[in-house]
Amino acid sequence: MCGIAGVFEYARRGVPSEQAVSAMLDAIVHRGPDDQGVHVDRDLGFGARRLSIIDLPGGHQPVANEDGTVVVAFNGEIYNYRALRERLRAAGHTLRTESDTEVLVHLYEEVGDDLVHELRGMFGFAIWDARRQRLLVVRDRLGIKPIYWSDDGSRLLFGSEIKAMLRHPTLGVRLDRDALAAFMLHRFVPAPQTMFEGVYALRPGHLLTCDAGGVHTRRWWDLSFAPLEPAPSEAQAKARLREMLEDAVSSHMISDVPYGAFLSGGIDSSTIVALMSRQLGRPVSTFAVGYEGSGAAVSELRYARMVAEMYETDHHEVLIGADDFTRVAEKVVWHLDQPLADDACIPNYMVSELAGHHVKMVLTGEGGDELFGGYARYAAELRVAPLSTRLPAKVRLRIRELSRRRPGLSRPAVAGYALSHREDGARIAMYTPLMFPETRARLSRDEMAMAAGRHDPAALYSGHLRHTDATGRLHRMLYADTQHWLPDYLLLRGDKTSMAASVEARVPLLDHHLVEYAASLPADLKVHGLRQSRKHLLREVAADLLPAPILSRSKQGFPVPIAAWLREGARDYCHDLLCAETVRKRELFDPGAVATLLREHDERTADHGSLLWGLVSVELWHRLFVDPT
Repeated sequence: MCGIAGVFEYARRGVPSEQAVSAMLDAIVHRGPDDQGVHVDRDLGFGARRLSIIDLPGGHQPVANEDGTVVVAFNGEIYNYRALRERLRAAGHTLRTESDTEVLVHLYEEVGDDLVHELRGMFGFAIWDARRQRLLVVRDRLGIKPIYWSDDGSRLLFGSEIKAMLRHPTLGVRLDRDALAAFMLHRFVPAPQTMFEGVYALRPGHLLTCDAGGVHTRRWWDLSFAPLEPAPSEAQAKARLREMLEDAVSSHMISDVPYGAFLSGGIDSSTIVALMSRQLGRPVSTFAVGYEGSGAAVSELRYARMVAEMYETDHHEVLIGADDFTRVAEKVVWHLDQPLADDACIPNYMVSELAGHHVKMVLTGEGGDELFGGYARYAAELRVAPLSTRLPAKVRLRIRELSRRRPGLSRPAVAGYALSHREDGARIAMYTPLMFPETRARLSRDEMAMAAGRHDPAALYSGHLRHTDATGRLHRMLYADTQHWLPDYLLLRGDKTSMAASVEARVPLLDHHLVEYAASLPADLKVHGLRQSRKHLLREVAADLLPAPILSRSKQGFPVPIAAWLREGARDYCHDLLCAETVRKRELFDPGAVATLLREHDERTADHGSLLWGLVSVELWHRLFVDPT
């Protein structure tokens, strides 16, 4: 695991200096505190920070081929690298290290850009082809590892984090108001946009090439939902899923350093821990987070402890409260690079910090919901949407009006608002809002109101749905979530908060073989039966591995007592950041509307916890990235 950064003066305006690239890498030392390397060749300079996981003595980067004409800077892990090494050696290549990084340069020599199809893993990497004076930048299929880029027409900047690119003196910091308008609805900035004007996220399953002709991007992988022929029986599917889960977990445990697992007590992470324990034959180091004080009511530690006790893991816990929130909020926003209205960012960072005292790598349970239909909105789409979309327009508008009448975002209000939309893209966009569009309109000031008018959330998802082979309500919704919810929200959070603590987080449920198999299964094996049991097939596998209470409990997501924190120990912190004077100075939000949100939250007439955290994140982001420039 590493972080990469670089600059390519493809119009030959100058030669990048090693010092300039080193300055970019200094901004992401947390991603690789063990080592740093820089390569400069004519118009290109790039390098990597290294967190040593595989081949500790020999994995220095960047890595070149035998004659130095192909060079790679790599972030991630290639889980099938040993098989690739043997194949490359048989083809006559000389490999000087035992690292997974080195296979990339030789595989590129063999098949060029098509090397991406040979890789099993998570990755964001750059390959310099000196003979062709050409740069290739790649992001993995699901977007587990991030890559950002910026092009001014003659110079390409790229990196694992935006803050590395900002160290280059030519890249200015400007708020992208359209991106902020999108954030205000979605909780995150949908790729390829970022909160920084002119800086883009390379989308999952995409690659970028750059040479004297400029910058070009294209998709190299997409998730297909084409069904298996013939369709497997439930027993066959269960057996195959168990086999693939075991294989994914085994491949993701390849490491030369101590490792463990995050354990929330949910089905996904608990299943991962169970399979790790059975394969290792020794205690797994597990890490869990809970809450103290008023947050204790939503703590899930009792479930994590059940699994830890069953498998006799080496279990570690951290308890956090409002004081911890105020202590690390600014640091977390800095590591995220841009606002993310996700309550779980704080506990994710703190459990990563805990893990970092014991291990350098962890396995996590991310992805199970998006593969097997774990969210309540999937059942709502199957059960209610077929009826609600047939209602007359006047009735649907009335439902929408009633849903938004009460302040806050209760689950019934969100469901009613989403289901009042007939068009698939609009409905999907409104299942997970930070706020309703009407709230955004009240909050927005001047130019922000204009930006809000330009952002159409329905168009964002409708565009994706036009290009998928997924049929049926569930599979179309699962596909939509792999395009933004998973990479731009959950995986971004997981990567940035774990790497902030110099811990590599691996996600075996998102092994692409497993993802492709899950997509091919019938919808009924995911959301099942008249009661519409969610994650049905995964539960069937987990039933052989986990205590009954883990299987029968209702899904909690990653509950965080953000509402209580912002009314109690973190109230003054929140009010100071969102005071009328500051809000007026930013000229983004209406001070009166923000004051109303604060008052309603304090008086408990509404729960605005996530929304206020989102606004706090925007203010902290301004202070960290915009104000210093």
